[in-house]
Amino acid sequence: MAHFSTPGAPRFSVEVYQNEYLPEGGREVNAIITVTSSGGGAAGGPPIPAPAAAPEAYDGVPGAYDGGGVPGGASARAAVVIMVDCSGSMDYPPTKMRHAREATAAAIDTVRDGVSFSVVAGTHKAVEVFPGNGRLAIADPLTRAQAKEALRSLSPGGGTAIGTWLLLADLLLGSADATIRHGILLTDGRNEHEEPQRLRAVLDACAGRFTCDARGVGTDWEVEEVTGIASALLGTADIVADPAGLSADFTRMMEAAMGKEIADVSLRLWTPKGAEVAYVKQVAPTVEDLTARRVEAGPRAGDYPTGSWGDESRDYHLCVRVPAAEVGQEMLAARISLVQPPPDGAGSPPSPLAQGLVRAVWTADLAVSTAMNPQVAHYTGQAELAQVIQQGMNARKSGDAEQATAKLGRAVQLATASGNEDTAKLLAKVVDVLDVAAGTVRLKAKVAEADEMTLETRSTKTVRVKK
Repeated sequence: MAHFSTPGAPRFSVEVYQNEYLPEGGREVNAIITVTSSGGGAAGGPPIPAPAAAPEAYDGVPGAYDGGGVPGGASARAAVVIMVDCSGSMDYPPTKMRHAREATAAAIDTVRDGVSFSVVAGTHKAVEVFPGNGRLAIADPLTRAQAKEALRSLSPGGGTAIGTWLLLADLLLGSADATIRHGILLTDGRNEHEEPQRLRAVLDACAGRFTCDARGVGTDWEVEEVTGIASALLGTADIVADPAGLSADFTRMMEAAMGKEIADVSLRLWTPKGAEVAYVKQVAPTVEDLTARRVEAGPRAGDYPTGSWGDESRDYHLCVRVPAAEVGQEMLAARISLVQPPPDGAGSPPSPLAQGLVRAVWTADLAVSTAMNPQVAHYTGQAELAQVIQQGMNARKSGDAEQATAKLGRAVQLATASGNEDTAKLLAKVVDVLDVAAGTVRLKAKVAEADEMTLETRSTKTVRVKK
């Protein structure tokens, strides 16, 4: 385990958990990589006043942004844009819009002094609510009060085109001299005024430019859309079934955003000649497959994005296929580094933050080579848990009761065995558990839509292995 740090920056560490022993001819090496960041300074900067301006509109068409261009951003280390759904469905019930305003106000109160911020109203177009003219305000008591006053203009009406909201957020965040760029997005409905491929193209364009947490309020939104946004932009996704819970949730999201201290961190994997990376997955606090996001980083090396970090710890599952070897041989199967782009841009090597090594040793002792490392076993089960929940819920929706019962029964078995109590409780709202150990369940005849959506949305949340 190696550490690298600079004054005022978080300290990263990498711990590797694996059984490095393989049988003769064995090729697959599995390891859990625990990455921990701690001790960084707060993001932000000195308060710089920014006057409010009238809202302007942006409809996502190049050249159609009429906010007078994007001036140079304020010099703050963190920037955040809050995107609030203001489509017509937010009027049903009428209290939903009120709760959204209150939640946005609570988030604004949580923005730290010196952080750049903006509020966007989203319908079939995106409108700047505060401060306007393509700028971000710098948080201080005055601008926070002005922003909350501007929320009075939020009213429901129009359609839903989430890609347009994200494009404006990207434009605003790109105007700030900030290292931490983050979005918070709230929606209550389906993305009906935009083709799915359009939203996907926007997410691809925004990936790596800012992170984004997404929330669905009520039960009329699509789980795959909201979780897809959070996944693409390395944020969190959740359901707020009761709009009255929005303020508490928005406060927690903004507190987490304000705790981020370092951005654009990548997990760099180097493998020797003849070896190949089978997959890389984040497995805690949620399951997220990063394999397809690899960016080549030199001979036999690739970078996998991890987003922004505060004081936190995450676990990753690495699987590498190495050339077969004879008993007694050993090799370095992979070298893991945490890297960050240099502040001066292209031309300098990335800053190393921490390193770890994954080994392979061939042995004739079958008892040693077949033993599964506890961390690897735990997270293999957690990844399977997320998968069988999704498969079971999809089968339930399609009317395949036999498949749904089998998959959700396996999910109950895995959740209980791994100590994932929260997921076990969510499963119990969808199935009657007859035998936990055997995974025997019966589908409930009636399930509240909110319970069904909560299970789907939170299916990828994991618990840490008990050390």
